Amino acid sequence: MSRFFWVRHGPTHAKTMVGWSDLPADLSDTAQLSRLNAHLPPEALVISSDLSRAAATADSIVGPRTRLPHDPDLREIHFGAWELQRFSDVEDQAHIRTYWENPGDVRPPGGESWHDVVARVDRAVARLIAAHPGRDIVAVAHFGVILTQVQQALQIGAYEAFSHKIENLSVTELTLGAEGWRAGRINHLP
Repeated sequence: MSRFFWVRHGPTHAKTMVGWSDLPADLSDTAQLSRLNAHLPPEALVISSDLSRAAATADSIVGPRTRLPHDPDLREIHFGAWELQRFSDVEDQAHIRTYWENPGDVRPPGGESWHDVVARVDRAVARLIAAHPGRDIVAVAHFGVILTQVQQALQIGAYEAFSHKIENLSVTELTLGAEGWRAGRINHLP
């Protein structure tokens, strides 16, 4: 059995679509970070996206845990030409509406589709499980990344997955057992 504790990075305070832009996390809420650290299993392995907001968050909660190298496959959705824009500022409103309302094969110009993100994150998870079978893994990542795994565990569509809130510094617990993926707490704020 493998347990994943998906942690969303600390807040960036951006009000735009932030995908591969390397904005820093605000990690000033040390009380929340302490509660998060205390909630996570002490013998777990810790991995993060290579974007600084996730890497710095992982470094702030690593504690006694073993830190694994950053994994670029755990990056947020690549928004391409829409990066750092507000939804309402995107010129092609029909395109962006289709992207969010029918997630699947639709891509932002120069970016990734939902299916692209799912395949990328699934590869990373499969590598982690193969390299560390039966271990607890704390994966510090992003909203979209975590939702790809919630979708898989709950066996729901992408649109339904997007209905889940994933707050900054929250924990989403997913377990892989003989019967497949099972969801525990989603968006838990310790």
